[in-house]
Amino acid sequence: MTTGTTDAGEAASASSRKLRTVVLSSLLGTTVEWYDFFLYSTAASLVFGKLFFPETNGTVGTMLAFATFAVGFVARPLGGLLFGHIGDRVGRKRTLAFTMGLMGVSTALIGLLPTYEQVGALAPILLLVLRVAQGVALGGEWAGAVLLAVEHGPEGRKGRFGSYPQIGLALGLALGTGVFALLSNVLSDAAFLGYGWRVAFLASLVLVAVGLTVRLKIDETPAFRAVLGASEGPRSVPLVEVVRDRGSRRHLLLGMVARWGEGVAFNTWGVFALTYATGTLELPRTEVLLTVTGASLVMAVLVPVSGRLVDRFGARCTYMTGMAAFGVSVFPAFLLFQTGGVLGFAVALVLALGIVHACFYGAQGTLFAALFPVEVRYTGMSAVYQVSGIFASGITPLLVTAFLTLGSGTPWLACGYLVLSAVGSVWATSRLREEQLYVRTGRTAADGTGPEASRAKTPVAA
Repeated sequence: MTTGTTDAGEAASASSRKLRTVVLSSLLGTTVEWYDFFLYSTAASLVFGKLFFPETNGTVGTMLAFATFAVGFVARPLGGLLFGHIGDRVGRKRTLAFTMGLMGVSTALIGLLPTYEQVGALAPILLLVLRVAQGVALGGEWAGAVLLAVEHGPEGRKGRFGSYPQIGLALGLALGTGVFALLSNVLSDAAFLGYGWRVAFLASLVLVAVGLTVRLKIDETPAFRAVLGASEGPRSVPLVEVVRDRGSRRHLLLGMVARWGEGVAFNTWGVFALTYATGTLELPRTEVLLTVTGASLVMAVLVPVSGRLVDRFGARCTYMTGMAAFGVSVFPAFLLFQTGGVLGFAVALVLALGIVHACFYGAQGTLFAALFPVEVRYTGMSAVYQVSGIFASGITPLLVTAFLTLGSGTPWLACGYLVLSAVGSVWATSRLREEQLYVRTGRTAADGTGPEASRAKTPVAA
């Protein structure tokens, strides 16, 4: 009896260690990828317009920098479909190792680019090429990292596990803006523009090395191993299967609209707000960067709380509630931006990005994982998240800047667009079928046991 009890205890301890490694791998991966990706957005707000588009005026230069930022979102669907296909055929683990390496190399090379003054038009061209590479890498990362956690997650705790990789978005943004705030504070403006910003990009190589070391230690997910073992002969292309199946096709389209508000929200509070605060409102750059960093850390703390709510109330309910709160908060947040100075900006951003965004973002990964069968889940999730990113995320800074110009500097037209995106997302989420989503019992398409799994060719348990 003693030996049996000891063996059981050791097995449970080993299982716990494996789960912790999975969570750490998933979290580190998304943190590194988002750090790299949003370093670019911070630099586009503060640096790239001056260094790579110097012959334009300030506003046009910033919009051109944001245009290259948007190109990354156009490239993300390519990466999502490419690596989604590989991830559904070869496996989650190996796919994610490659995407992390690609992102790290691309980001480091941006830190080595010559400026327009040095090589002329070649500089923005090279910047654009590397931004595309970043987009392709991130396109393959997000769905795989979420699936790594959800498919390893224990029964009844999949919402919590699905929220852990979502923390990476907040930590990546906090690291990116925090590093820029530090460099901006300790260096003169000339030194910051000359070489300081490059340090932040080159530091990516260190983060990638740490992330890959952990990621290569994990096992393939149980769900994928079961599908691989049950497969009989060649299967069709995952994207074809998603489009061909009526339920998956419906969730693909509704999922993209559900994602609209989330993408608009994050790229307003995390990207556009930097330019708006330092340019239009003329607030101090370091204080603004520190505010974004602080709000991101609040979000990182609260995202797992959202995951717990998913386990209790379901992904759809949690996501819809948070998205509705976003729509209600838009006008008050911009009013605080305009009238409250640095303190008002900080309060508004902590509420909008730190609290409200955490509510629905923590639920998003589990929500989208529940929409597709295991065999095509990587592809389906990637398509939902990355294709919608073009209109939901990539063009948001451009659109909001344009609305600001049309409003003669007032933000109310932009606010109307943000509210519209929230309404659209709430509607689309409400149309997703409740029985196919994550529910309190933990039985869901995310683990192969819900109604969605009955349509899969090989239903399995995660």
